[in-house]
Amino acid sequence: MKNVFKKESVDTYLKADSRLTRTLGARDLLALGIGAVIGTGIFILPGHEAARHAGPAVAIAFLIAALVSGLVGMAYAEFSSAMPVAGSAYSFGAVIYGEVVGWVLGWALILEYFLTVSAEAVGFASYFNNNILGAFGVTMPKFLSAGPLEGGGINLSATLIVLVIAVIISHGASLSKKVENVAVLVKVAIIILFIVVGAFYIKSSNYVPFYPKEFQTKPFGLGGLSTATATVFFAFVGFDALAANSAETVNPKKDVVKGVLGTVVVAVILYVGFSFVLTGIVNYKQLNVDDPAAYALKVVHLNTWNKLITLGALVGIFTSLLTMFFGGSRLVYALGRDGLLPEKMGEVDEKFSVPKNAIIVATIVQAIFAGLVPLTQLTELINAGTLLAFIFISFGIIPLRKRKDIPNDGFKMPFYPVLPIFAGLASLYFLLMLPSISKITVGVWLVIGIIVYLTYGLKHSKLQNRK
Repeated sequence: MKNVFKKESVDTYLKADSRLTRTLGARDLLALGIGAVIGTGIFILPGHEAARHAGPAVAIAFLIAALVSGLVGMAYAEFSSAMPVAGSAYSFGAVIYGEVVGWVLGWALILEYFLTVSAEAVGFASYFNNNILGAFGVTMPKFLSAGPLEGGGINLSATLIVLVIAVIISHGASLSKKVENVAVLVKVAIIILFIVVGAFYIKSSNYVPFYPKEFQTKPFGLGGLSTATATVFFAFVGFDALAANSAETVNPKKDVVKGVLGTVVVAVILYVGFSFVLTGIVNYKQLNVDDPAAYALKVVHLNTWNKLITLGALVGIFTSLLTMFFGGSRLVYALGRDGLLPEKMGEVDEKFSVPKNAIIVATIVQAIFAGLVPLTQLTELINAGTLLAFIFISFGIIPLRKRKDIPNDGFKMPFYPVLPIFAGLASLYFLLMLPSISKITVGVWLVIGIIVYLTYGLKHSKLQNRK
């Protein structure tokens, strides 16, 4: 069993990933980061979490989540500088901790990526069905607008948007980044407009109480706020997706950290501003809807602005879908590349330099989840795997610095070892504060993953079979 902790070498990954084309610069990574982080998280989660866990203090939850994610993002940036390879936390874990730990992180993140894309797709469908089709007087029948758990048949719009994203992703990173760079500008501009215009319709009475008493549970009365913060980490899975693009980045030693820190700054400003204005326009008790921004503008009769925010939401969620789909397919590719999943997953299409089979598998799974599972259930299942990866990557900086065989003349996390330890402990706290369903789901998923590794991965692993 000691072979399960056998460590992979960085050179092996670099050689395997040389088939991928390095086309991404700092600006592209910033667009990908904002594209991932400013999606369903900003257009849907503030409403749900305000109504269910934090009230207007949801703005504080986003601030805390962004800052902790920023610290972890710096740890990812150091790893990407030292190891510019595909697979992000999986590859980093396999090199630093050993193959079995890398596998566990990769297996957990596959679930996170797939569920995140599916959740984003359901969020997209909600805005599209309610505000675009509705504007033309078209009402989707229940059978085609909701899955079986909501009394319907299939969420058709959610399924179709996954297929559209798959087509774009299958044409390579170059096309993806062109779409992303334009869409991100549109999205950010519309969010800023919402904040500016919405500020004139704020009622100060909606901020009282700022952190409602019913949410002040253990520990120390911060239970609701902590659960909201843990839940909105869903919005920041994008940092792992940025690292997943290291193998396709021109200068990962400098550009990944620029993408991460730039994304954190933009995310803090937009998330906090958006949440604060949203809960000021409408009382938090009314915001447990899938399109809270559009709903808030309807309440104050800003119908023209309502259409604009719907456009922003659709563009925003679209770009987030691109980045998360991109990251998830690269993770499946990395596991196939190393023999832990069927080798076909690690094949790269010669025409577009993309992992075609990994994209097909990701498309099928994500489309099924998007079509059949409601948004609330999807978001509750997400985050445990992400926070687990955050813990290992943060603490992993310490053994990384001690590895003389992994030189790094690029970015290094400041205030070592204090910041890595703080980021790891903060991630651990928020993992423990997640809803029980999230922890149970990822626990079951990890048990399945261990079984897959012991029965298939260990036998077919290229690392284990290398003499």
